[in-house]
Amino acid sequence: MKLEQLLNGLDYTLVQGSLDTEVVDIAYDSRKVQPGWAFVCIVGTNRDSHDYAMDVAGQGASVLVIEHRLDEVPQGVTVVQVESSRRALALLSCNYFGRPAEKLITIGVTGTKGKTTTAHMIHSVMNAGGHKCGIIGTNGVAYPGVNRALVNTTPESYELQKMFSEMLAAGCDSVVMEVSSQGLMMDRVTGIHFKVGVFTNLYPDHIGGPGEHASFEEYRAWKGQLFRRCDVGVVNVDDKNCSTLLAGHTCKLVTYGMHREADFRASELHLLREENFLGIRFHVSGREDMDVKVNMPGEFSVYNSLAAIAVGRVLGVPHDAIHDGLMNISVKGRVELVPVSKDFTVLIDFAHNEAGAESLLTTLRAYEPKRLVVLFGCGGDRSRLRRYGMGEVASRKADFLILTEDNNRFESVDQIIKDIKIGIDQGNPDVPYVEIPDRLDALHYALDHAQKGDLIAVIGKGHETYRDRMGKKTPFLERELILEYAAQIGLK
Repeated sequence: MKLEQLLNGLDYTLVQGSLDTEVVDIAYDSRKVQPGWAFVCIVGTNRDSHDYAMDVAGQGASVLVIEHRLDEVPQGVTVVQVESSRRALALLSCNYFGRPAEKLITIGVTGTKGKTTTAHMIHSVMNAGGHKCGIIGTNGVAYPGVNRALVNTTPESYELQKMFSEMLAAGCDSVVMEVSSQGLMMDRVTGIHFKVGVFTNLYPDHIGGPGEHASFEEYRAWKGQLFRRCDVGVVNVDDKNCSTLLAGHTCKLVTYGMHREADFRASELHLLREENFLGIRFHVSGREDMDVKVNMPGEFSVYNSLAAIAVGRVLGVPHDAIHDGLMNISVKGRVELVPVSKDFTVLIDFAHNEAGAESLLTTLRAYEPKRLVVLFGCGGDRSRLRRYGMGEVASRKADFLILTEDNNRFESVDQIIKDIKIGIDQGNPDVPYVEIPDRLDALHYALDHAQKGDLIAVIGKGHETYRDRMGKKTPFLERELILEYAAQIGLK
């Protein structure tokens, strides 16, 4: 493709060379550059890839896209300067892959909690309604013939546009994706106008760390950007941040909730518990009049379901397909039941911060187990406040705690557990607990000491397939490890 075609829609200055330069492909990682490629120099949180520009020129790059001036770029290499190289990467990628998002029904889901489950519910409803829908998010990317893990919830713009292109080639007509605040802030979704945007809820998160937001207000403002980039916004009107987050929105709004007037309003909630089954039934009123049964537990599942129902109806999905999609939903690592015994219930969930743990454990407590047992740890090289919060919430909600590791990275597990215990002292210092630093040993302990009627919540890792100890990642698939040990000790 000619460079001029790639630059369509982008403000730029041609520093040297020609817009007729042929570009074979695009890279933002200097290690991937090949002869004839364009290299986009990104100013990152840890390094500035402008430092590698001369190296990639030597590797045969035909174009350098820069954000700040470089000295002595070899003649024969075309140089284009832009205000934001991240934005440039997104628009170059859109053009390179033929603007594939414009040929798909694009659905973006943002919020603090519930993005993954809501996206999977929408995915299930869309496919039940006869669409071929791809999905991108925390649990990876999936479309016909492909199911693989991702590094980021919202992939970098080049990878994202490539996925859209591959989905089209695989016959997809739609895609639902999680849109993180960082994905918006870092221009990963720049160039995409969504058919539908979804807002789940907002709590403080991703604030203060490298590459994160400076404040809650900034975090909220970036979430709100989605509703300036979509045709229809499906929003949780019960969330106290909803109106502020929507300031300046340009889309038509469709509301859902339980406690305020809404286009899709849930009432008459009934918890459902059977052998190896936790679910909920409720009634939807407003634009629809329908009873719904969901194969996932709790009030938060009602909110996630309402979002999926609203999206489905906005896009013309029939009622029967919505029912089928919600009854057959299963999301890896999200209140995922692991069938090991008729006497007690085990589930795994990704809840790894105070808000997520509070929501999950409040929901599980409502099912009135004999004991609510919670097995958890906290990640290393992360805020100690999260550990205090997790300890405080778990000690208030649970009957018994099993404290263990959760991706300690480069920190001591013992130190992390000490921080969790500070939170326990702030919540319920009388709650009984054991400390088992090795998570596999902790899983075995939970099954060995389970009592009839227990509900055992294994939280923090959810869908993850590894554990990270001192920077080394080794396979750790929690669901499989639980099933394997249950079979080993003869649970039925």
